[in-house]
Amino acid sequence: MAEITTELIKALRDETGISVMQVKKALEEAGGDTEKAKVILRKTSSAIAAKKGDRELGAGVAAAYVHAGGQVVGAIVLSCETDFVSRNPEFSALAYDIAMHVAAMKPVFKSKDDVTEENLRAARDVFTTEAANVPEAKREIAIQGKLDAYIAERALLEQPFVKNGDVTIRELIDQAVQKFGEKVEVTRFERLSVK
Repeated sequence: MAEITTELIKALRDETGISVMQVKKALEEAGGDTEKAKVILRKTSSAIAAKKGDRELGAGVAAAYVHAGGQVVGAIVLSCETDFVSRNPEFSALAYDIAMHVAAMKPVFKSKDDVTEENLRAARDVFTTEAANVPEAKREIAIQGKLDAYIAERALLEQPFVKNGDVTIRELIDQAVQKFGEKVEVTRFERLSVK
């Protein structure tokens, strides 16, 4: 077990923005291993976000990112519970980063729950044709794998964050819930492009 120093706690706290007590607890649980502590903190943030999921959203911020000489715009509304959090510069920076992600990654749906039956049916038809040469015993698995990848590519919350591929947008928002102590949600997004 590695020694858990004040410097180690401070470094992880600076990296994650999560409270000193939660960082210290995660480091203790991980035996001083920073990478394991990050995983523990991600799991904790998901649990905290689930608990706050039914809270009322009453504030937020709209953010836009313009890219490629004005050729592409990503815009989002990131909502939270209070004005106190919505005025936090870190909250605004998160909204801007997600708007940048929207501009870069072209999400079509907010989450996998928003994919319509019609979209799934059309994708399944294409993937069934593509998998025609796959042995019949493995064909359905191949089609389902392609469907899962299709959804993950197009659903904002399932996409790996453009600035850190180790974290999805959902995990990024869960971390914000843990950091700010409020429900945080992308309530609207839009991508506009000249081409």
